[in-house]
Formats: sequence, C-alpha cells, structure tokens
Amino acid sequence: MNNSLTIDEDYSVWLKELKNKVRLVQIKAVVKVNSELLQFYWELGADIVEKQATAKWGDGFLSNLSHDLMVEFPDMKGFSKRNLELIRQWHLFYTKEKPIAQQAVSQLETKIVQQAVAQITQIPWGHNIAIISKCKNLDEAIFYIQKTIQNNWSRSVLTHHIESNLFKREGKAITNFKATLPEPQSDLAIETLKDPYNFDFLTLTEKHNEKELENALINHVTHFLLELGAGFSYLGKQYKLEVSGDEFFIDLLFYHVKLHCYVVVELKTVKFKPEFAGKLNFYVSAVDGILKSEQDDTTIGILICKSKNDTVVEYALKDVHKPIGVSEYIITKNLPDEFRSSLPSIEEIEAELSGVEESQ
Repeated sequence: MNNSLTIDEDYSVWLKELKNKVRLVQIKAVVKVNSELLQFYWELGADIVEKQATAKWGDGFLSNLSHDLMVEFPDMKGFSKRNLELIRQWHLFYTKEKPIAQQAVSQLETKIVQQAVAQITQIPWGHNIAIISKCKNLDEAIFYIQKTIQNNWSRSVLTHHIESNLFKREGKAITNFKATLPEPQSDLAIETLKDPYNFDFLTLTEKHNEKELENALINHVTHFLLELGAGFSYLGKQYKLEVSGDEFFIDLLFYHVKLHCYVVVELKTVKFKPEFAGKLNFYVSAVDGILKSEQDDTTIGILICKSKNDTVVEYALKDVHKPIGVSEYIITKNLPDEFRSSLPSIEEIEAELSGVEESQ
C-alpha cells in the first residue's frame, strides 16, 4: 500500500469529510435506505472521478480508499475496491454523454443528468449495475429505470427484459389504435404491444403449426405472460364464443388489468394475410358483444404472425374499426426438424399417464 498517500494532508481532510458523510448516511438510512445510500454513492462517484483527475495520489488510490473506509466502517457493505470501481463507472455512465452539439450542451446536459439521478436513486444498487453493464446509451438506461419503477421489477426480470431488447421492441407493433381508441388509452395500448415477440423460451421446430405454438405457449404461460408484459391476466385458450347458435374459438383470451379490457390474441405461423385482420376484427366485436361489461373498455385484438409486410398490414388495418395490432414473433433457437417425430404430443403424454394410473 502507498503509505505516503494516507498521510497526504489533502487526502486526510477529504477522508475526514467522507467519513462524516457516511455517518450521516447511516442515520438517514434508517428512514430511507436505498435513496440516501445511492445519493451518497452518486456524490462519491463524482468525488472519485474528480480526485483521480486532479489529485496526485497514485494508482493505489481506490485500494487505499477502500481499506480506510472498511477499517472505519467494518459493518457497512459497499466499500470494497470493486464496488468503488462500479460507483465510479456508474457516475461516468450518466455524465459522459453529449446529447447535442458541445456549444449548447451544458444546460441541457445538467437537466438530463439531474432527472436521471432523481430516478436511479429510486431503484436498488444491483438494478443500477445491471443497467449500466448491459445498456448502450442514456436513453436505453432511462427506459429501463422508468419501467423498473413503474412495474416494480426484480433484478432477474429487469435483466430478462434488457437481454431480450425490450427497449427496441416495445410500442413497435403496427396498430390502428390512434384511430380506434381514445387518448390516453390509445397511447398505453400502443406501449403494451411489442414487435417482435421473443418466444425463445419455447423449443419448437422450424415447421411448427399453430396448435403446437399455442400449446407450447400455454405450457410456458409464466414465461409467456412475462414476454407479453405487466397487466396481462390469462383467461383461456380456444375460448368458445357462441354467436346465435354458431360456435367460434379464440386462440388465446386475456384481460388487461391496466387497460381494463379484454385482449384477444390470434396466432399465425405463416406470413400476415389481409383476411387475418377481418377474422380478428370479428372476434373482437364478438367479445365486445358477449363478454364486455359497462365497466370494461373496448376490447383489443393482437395478431402475432411468423412474419409480415408492414405496408400490407397498414392497408389491411386502415378501414378496420376495432382496435387491432399486428406483430411478428421470433424463435432464434429452433429444434432440428429430424427431432420432431421423437417429441411426444400433449395428448400422447396424457394418454401415457392415464395408462399408468389405471394399472396401479
């Protein structure tokens, strides 16, 4: 350890001030643990960046600081050399970007950073580290911060959404919501949809059909609801609607507790065709007529296809009067087709299990 550093007068004065700050944080933490601690981390990060740039304390600065703080506060976590490095990295992530031309940047940059700091201190430290470790820019980071606050995501759920690139997928589906829903419901509904939906949690062959896809999604309904997003409540598959004696079956039916409406989901393992919108429009109308109550808002339809031509979708939805959105789904890790025949169907598994039960 560089002993000359620990007896440097400037360092000793700053270390004393820092220790007083820690004591204040410990007192305030009884009332507001996370926010006060992260506000302290933010100020510490700024200090570390500034001291490393201006003070001549050598390469062992963070090691010395870690040692001195851990000796003074042995019961307080967060002062390891690695965590001090992360605190520095965290501070730099939000202060290094230049959102507009340098000559006009100062005032706007300060405002953006202040807004970011007000939000990042509302989420746990582990969430913050996940965000700065995986996000490429400030806009993406702020998106995940806000979503974490809104939805109370755990760190694992947050990590899942970052790794599945929710930032670039949310609100990207083609819809007619602006024309068919009032504000602010239309904006919330648009944000609710993604494009594409990532079904990598499924193990399907490239040539899977709609029944296989539907069964697989329901067999993994927890993952499916996570991918759909917050607010979806599963009501059933092949949901029967009877219209004047004729029976119709909806692939998947949900209720969205934030939008306060039924959501009809139709699955297509082929490229979008205009007639798909007509069929979904009928289902949405039927749900409105049969299931919707006065307390429910207008039913929404979501068509999830293997692929789509965006221009064709836009034309198909142009004169549809029910709110419908169209998205693609992706499965990047399909099973080889030769394994398809070796995978038992749900019916085969059920028959096998019933046979075992009867023989016992």
